[in-house]
Amino acid sequence: MMAPSGMIWLARHEMRLSFRDVMAMMTAGRRSREIGVFVFVVVAAVFLHFLAWTLAGPSTGEPRRGMDLLVFITAMMVLPFSLMTSQAMESVTRVFYSRSDLDLVLSSPASSRKLFAVRMGAIALSTTLLSLLLAAPLINVLVVTESPAWLAAYPVLISMGLVATVISLTLTMVLFAMIGAKRTRLIAQITAALVGASFIIGIQLAAISSMGTLSRMAFLTSDRLKGSLPDIDSLFWIPARAMTGELLPLILVVATAALFFGLAVTGFSGSFAERVIAASGIAASSASSRTRSRKFVAHSVRSALRQKEWKLLRRDHWLISQTLMQVFYLVPPAFMLWHGYGTNGAVPTVVVPVLVMAAGQLSGGLAWLAISGEDAPQLVATAPVTPGMILRAKIEAVFGALAMTVGPVIAIMALVEIKPALVALVATLCAATSATMIQLWFRSQAKRSNFRRRQTSSRVATFAEAFSSILWAGTAALWAAGSWIALVCVALALLTLVIARALRPAESSEFPG
Repeated sequence: MMAPSGMIWLARHEMRLSFRDVMAMMTAGRRSREIGVFVFVVVAAVFLHFLAWTLAGPSTGEPRRGMDLLVFITAMMVLPFSLMTSQAMESVTRVFYSRSDLDLVLSSPASSRKLFAVRMGAIALSTTLLSLLLAAPLINVLVVTESPAWLAAYPVLISMGLVATVISLTLTMVLFAMIGAKRTRLIAQITAALVGASFIIGIQLAAISSMGTLSRMAFLTSDRLKGSLPDIDSLFWIPARAMTGELLPLILVVATAALFFGLAVTGFSGSFAERVIAASGIAASSASSRTRSRKFVAHSVRSALRQKEWKLLRRDHWLISQTLMQVFYLVPPAFMLWHGYGTNGAVPTVVVPVLVMAAGQLSGGLAWLAISGEDAPQLVATAPVTPGMILRAKIEAVFGALAMTVGPVIAIMALVEIKPALVALVATLCAATSATMIQLWFRSQAKRSNFRRRQTSSRVATFAEAFSSILWAGTAALWAAGSWIALVCVALALLTLVIARALRPAESSEFPG
């Protein structure tokens, strides 16, 4: 029988919690959906393997070599690595701030060093798992069609997950030491969002600056990029060589990653309990610091309700990392505008649909938080205002937050070219209205902490919101380009709303008065 304080017991406990979290995210806590999830995973695996087989091209019987392959592999490694680092940093932050079982575990005879090692290992595993699942079809196809040497990609991806966890852990600990536990949560979320979007945004900015295009592949295959890279024999290409199955680079990559992970866990495990206690004491200290007197400012009922919703959005600890990524993806279109490519058709075809798509997704997330994520619905219901006024204030708060986000981009767009700016304004309002209406029709009481898994609450709402944003983005692009096909997209977008309204839950009432 395993000792409850042993490494194996703690590892099993962590795996059990992770499995429950994944299943809850995929099934929304409904056991009846487990069979459907299994069927979906099998179908998705078959489809991804077929897609990888078509992309891999004809069989060569031997591993490919050359500078072009190394450049492509390196770029494809940097993309998941940036996402791994972002996910790991958010997971590390959640370990310190959101795991309510830590106080109980730390007060037990279990060693905090063992707990820290197991928890960091779990973060590294969960961080790597998504990249492994997405890359597995292509790796498997390359193993069959070219060479078993491509199996080396699996340990390389695992090594990348270990290094990403080390970087995230180091950054978080440095933030703890420099700015304290109270500010670390906010800065860590912003850093996680920046790191996650850095590669995609960076390569698009480089492509815009050098080639005037948002195409990443055109930039990666350009002679200008190849001329600025090291020679093929440089140590810079060791990770890419390890990915292709070269033995010495593979051993070097795996050993280095394992060494760094071991050193990080050993070095930071001593201060783990101290950091957890500091993080858990934030709520109490924040509550006491807010007891200072403030001057009362009278507001109208609607203004007070809006202020309340904006304050709740500002106080949401995990909203930033979940929505800031969408805001960062507006940087390349904005940079394209600033760089002066608006006159060659880039604004209608690229900037406008990207802006509309981001606005639809952002407003849907904010609407879910405001409408379904109310933590004290009974208390709000006792307020001397009608339900309609409360709901209107929530919607106004969502649109106000959206205006502060996309408004500056549309203003810059208007300075470049007025017609696409007007199209973007109208389409953004349509996309935001559609997403908010869908969240209103499918509203259900939920905890704000479940924002990450809001998609599992209603599959119909999830798909309707996605299709609506895509169709309004297509409408904006075609309208700005002067094509009458935009009317078809408008009709499809409205049809999506009609279908969503028809499929809304029976208990969902109309807009209250």
